[in-house]
Amino acid sequence: MSTATAQPVTYGHVSSLAKFSLERYHRMTASGILTPDDKVELLENYVVLKMARNPRHDSTVQRMLRPLLSPLPADWDLRIQGAVTLADSEPEPDYAVVHGRAVNYEKRHPAPSDIGALIEVADSSLLRDQRDKTRIYARANIPVYWIVNLVDRRIEVYSQPSGPTDSPSYAVCQVYVPGQEVPLVLDGAVACSVTVDALLPE
Repeated sequence: MSTATAQPVTYGHVSSLAKFSLERYHRMTASGILTPDDKVELLENYVVLKMARNPRHDSTVQRMLRPLLSPLPADWDLRIQGAVTLADSEPEPDYAVVHGRAVNYEKRHPAPSDIGALIEVADSSLLRDQRDKTRIYARANIPVYWIVNLVDRRIEVYSQPSGPTDSPSYAVCQVYVPGQEVPLVLDGAVACSVTVDALLPE
């Protein structure tokens, strides 16, 4: 199952919108044209406004921290709302499970080869997370992508990315609901499992 489409669904529809290379985006950040106060991220060479975060989203991100971090193997780390660098995008997922420790990323953001899984908490951002970010992450060969779907109270786990095809997508989507456990697969093996109830708010 895949919900990805070949074209952006939630951005990029105005023909006059400029597109920026990853290098130019980095220069804009380094020169102060873009600052941390600008709530944007680069998606498929578009500088896109990030979806506003409401208290339920933020409390869920906080709620998930211990259940995800505690069982992780020692050679993996959990990054919170930090950037990852892909070929044409620099999104800031709610969580990134990456090889190594913070010291490994003092001079660069994690790249696809560093990433075991990306996780987005979705309420107002659900359409973007299901339609656009599945395509972006599948194109980048991110092996595992979770959507913590607050609207439908379920965890969607995407795997088997297509890589850079005409219509990038994930071949598999498994859905987990309250009462079930979600396996976190890293490097092709189950590293740990987390209960859906520990991740979703009441």
